[in-house]
Amino acid sequence: MAEEELADNQEQELFEHYRYVVDPGQSMLRIDRYLAARIENVSRTRLQAAAQAGNILVNEIPVKPNYRVKPHDIIQILLPNPPREIELIPQDIPISIVYEDDDLIVVDKAAGMVVHPAYGNYSGTLMNALMYHFRDLPLFQTGEIRPGLVHRIDKNTSGLLVIAKNEYAHNRLARQFFNHTTGRRYLALVWGTPDPPEGTVTGHVGRNLRDRKIMQVFPDGSQGKHAVTHYSVIEQLGYVSLVECRLETGRTHQIRVHMAWFGHPLFNDEEYGGHRILKGTTFTKYQQFVRNCLDLIPRQALHAQTLAFNHPVTGQRLSFESPLPSDMEAVLAKWRGYTAGRD
Repeated sequence: MAEEELADNQEQELFEHYRYVVDPGQSMLRIDRYLAARIENVSRTRLQAAAQAGNILVNEIPVKPNYRVKPHDIIQILLPNPPREIELIPQDIPISIVYEDDDLIVVDKAAGMVVHPAYGNYSGTLMNALMYHFRDLPLFQTGEIRPGLVHRIDKNTSGLLVIAKNEYAHNRLARQFFNHTTGRRYLALVWGTPDPPEGTVTGHVGRNLRDRKIMQVFPDGSQGKHAVTHYSVIEQLGYVSLVECRLETGRTHQIRVHMAWFGHPLFNDEEYGGHRILKGTTFTKYQQFVRNCLDLIPRQALHAQTLAFNHPVTGQRLSFESPLPSDMEAVLAKWRGYTAGRD
């Protein structure tokens, strides 16, 4: 009887950490593979152990790691400890401040810094740094997880961000981003040379049907959200090109997924195929050259170079520009040297 009571108590102490409803178009995939593609920093081995322990349920029934998910399945992951609440902890982390006044701050984010805490990245984010920097401001004492944030850029994208310092500025800036009246230009190193050299990529962007951590283009508009990216080739460098991209909309991974869909993935963008040698020769010397270039910039070659918006209080148009970071400069120098050597 005591063992039965203990088992009941243990069952009561299981907490739901994750819940997924499988998409209608999902192919039958092993559940450990399905979950590994969706949960950051969790290995298939850990997922298999959770399943063997009966802690992964499908439609409220425990399943084994080799169970194949089906459309509309409801998946739960139960663990014996409560889910970790994301708490925005102030941290004294250096940030590059481009501009600051009583209403807003413009920062130049380094590649590798996450903008705000989420599963797998609880600390060391830009928001943690701003919580320390603005610890005396009312907006940053509300307990909000993203105080003042009106837009973001990917972890491995460098460049400019504006953050509001009060509620009024936050609302006025957010309205500008919603209405697409801000100006945002990015520099990207892409594989190949876009043809025509200046144009527009249009296609709905939404979560990838197989891997929810990345995005995909839905050209028929059946899923995702309307997305428009204007591009122009700035410099041709042999088998790669430096391209300026102007965002008309601001969807997650928009430039990265649009350019990949257009046939020109960003250089060293692992999630969208740009980390492979996609153009050029089979000569060993060239292959080694490209590998050396990839080592110089261990991220997608994307930089948020310019940011323009109307000041939320004065209405004055503000415009900022960030110089290319050293890793992009270094890889561009290598490709320029390679191109010059071919002439």
